[in-house]
Amino acid sequence: MQLTKAEEQIMQILWDLEDGLVKDIRDRFDDPKPARNTVSTVVRVLEKKGFIGHKAFSNVHLYYPLVSKSEYSKKQLFGLLEGYFDNSFPAMASFFAREKDLSMKELDELLDITRKEIKRSKKKK
Repeated sequence: MQLTKAEEQIMQILWDLEDGLVKDIRDRFDDPKPARNTVSTVVRVLEKKGFIGHKAFSNVHLYYPLVSKSEYSKKQLFGLLEGYFDNSFPAMASFFAREKDLSMKELDELLDITRKEIKRSKKKK
């Protein structure tokens, strides 16, 4: 599921904090900070979408992520791969290499990192 920009900002803060009150989340924003009601509304939407949960202490709610940053990132990246690059990782990698104007050294480093990751994942299996 895709998050709006506001929802993603709050998720980034909660992933960083691990848990927090609406006040804690709001305090992490740059000035001018969004209104408390705005943050509270977005938090409730995220909870309805199943991205966060809460623990209630009287009338105070401590919010925490139910979806990890890596899980969300993975889904977004695979959605990008499928939606824009016909599930072709080489097409996506070459697009970013071209757009970022990577040097031969950077491409070699990318290839080396990829080889190491493949070896590491094969050892786990």
